[in-house]
Amino acid sequence: MKTYSAKPAEVDKKWVMIDADGLVVGRLASIVALRLRGKHKATFTPHVDCGDNVIVINAAKAVLTGRKVTQKVYHKHTGFIGGIKERTAKSILTGRFPERIVEKAVERMLPHGPLGRRQLANLRVYPHGEHPHAAQQPEKIDVAAMNRKNKRNV
Repeated sequence: MKTYSAKPAEVDKKWVMIDADGLVVGRLASIVALRLRGKHKATFTPHVDCGDNVIVINAAKAVLTGRKVTQKVYHKHTGFIGGIKERTAKSILTGRFPERIVEKAVERMLPHGPLGRRQLANLRVYPHGEHPHAAQQPEKIDVAAMNRKNKRNV
């Protein structure tokens, strides 16, 4: 028996929606990264984008456990000498784009290269409950019911 290798034309991409309200960021990101890569499918092929399109709503309501809200630091570089900038998770969550916490967590769990960038393009993250993808009829996934540790009761 030969090993099956999916071709890009044979891939069946579905749309799934996840409500991040009260979910732990790292656990949510690992499930989203798994869906984006396509590792949940029997036809998974490492060099082909065979994952689903994922919509994450209520990303601003996702929670960080422990003291990560105050201690977790995100770095970026301006490109100039000595231009490294730091922001805490709290400043990002209270800022203009709180959904970037979820986006960065998922981005860092995907492969770093052309395929990973293509898979990340299939992720849509919205800070509130509404999204413009109703025409795609996304299937809802209840991440909180998968494991009791996925949801934080705060």
